Amino acid sequence: MKALIFSILGILTLQSASAQIDSTLLRRKPKDTTGNLLNMDAVYNRPFLSVARMPVALGGYAEANWQHLGTNGISEGHQFQMRRVSLFIASGISKRIKFLSEIEFEDGAKEISVEFAALDMEFHPLFNLRGGIVLNPIGAFNQNHDGPKWEFIDRPVAATELLPATWNNAGFGIYGKKFQKNWVFAYEAYLTNGFNDKIIDNKQGRTSLPAAKENTDRFEESFNGMPLITAKAAIRNSKIAEIGISYMGGVYNKFADDGITLDKKRRVDVVAIDMNATLPKLNTFINGEWAWVTVDVPTTYIQQYARKQQGGFIDLVQPIYKKALLGFEQSVISAACRLEYVDWNVGKFTATGGNIADNVFAIVPALSWRPNKQTVIRLNYKYCWQQDLLGNPPAKTAGFQAGFATYF
Repeated sequence: MKALIFSILGILTLQSASAQIDSTLLRRKPKDTTGNLLNMDAVYNRPFLSVARMPVALGGYAEANWQHLGTNGISEGHQFQMRRVSLFIASGISKRIKFLSEIEFEDGAKEISVEFAALDMEFHPLFNLRGGIVLNPIGAFNQNHDGPKWEFIDRPVAATELLPATWNNAGFGIYGKKFQKNWVFAYEAYLTNGFNDKIIDNKQGRTSLPAAKENTDRFEESFNGMPLITAKAAIRNSKIAEIGISYMGGVYNKFADDGITLDKKRRVDVVAIDMNATLPKLNTFINGEWAWVTVDVPTTYIQQYARKQQGGFIDLVQPIYKKALLGFEQSVISAACRLEYVDWNVGKFTATGGNIADNVFAIVPALSWRPNKQTVIRLNYKYCWQQDLLGNPPAKTAGFQAGFATYF
């Protein structure tokens, strides 16, 4: 009898919670991303769900896809992938204190990580504090990377293999924003733990900033005791465009140990520019980013390890259908195209004067269907050319990808 009573109470509780969730979902409206929101606002520009009087709000997104790619005619066949599931948990602790975290499960939980977990304290629109695990604001994609916001299944090569995508660290910083009619100016700056010597000591066999992500100890200690500085400033006109410029730099090597000097302090410095705009009347969305990387590589290293790198991408998204479709009243079908380029080794061989290649160029035409503002179904065709260090004929990779991404 007790078990029966508890079961009935449990069912009633679940039904009550379900009703509350449904009601909240009906009231919830996706945020308008065409106004004065910036890329650096992406961490909070997400759909959250509050249930009754719970002190926290919940949300998340998921990505899954199929692909059939081949390189120089060799293919692994049909592949189905559950790329990632991310969970958001946020809490308004008090009127001007809030906490947000994002936990990401990649490749069927093969990798689980805390991507963001920070406390914000608001003092003035132009001066606020943030501390915890933060996303370093280099470029735009590193902060604004949620799958449902993009028409493309793969993340940009420049954001994943030149810059370390979703590059995060433990640290503290300040941020602020100023509105003036159609204009908004914003900035943020952080001191965090940073890079390590995996940049030039890795299995990739090249200078690689993403290789530094293998050091998960960066969330509890600095590799060399030197802070990484990251800063970004952005300006947006709601009727024209957003332009951002960012910088990230610091010492990456262990130059001393127990008071003994091992090497000079070697720096890595990154500068990035990003831009996005929506053309009037046509509603064509243009989004791009370009980054320059400079690394102080020891002279004992061969030229296979670059001292300079650069790369970026540009996306063009054109809505071609905005009407109800198959019972979805807010359907939008878009045609899109991404152009991307990365040069992992900018320079010439000292011995021959010949150009150092080690680059990739890709073009990705796409079709997308958004049955609502929070879900996208995507079809991509990917074609890329990748040259080795010596500039031999490029390896050609091509194939189709299809899948979905959705907030929940």
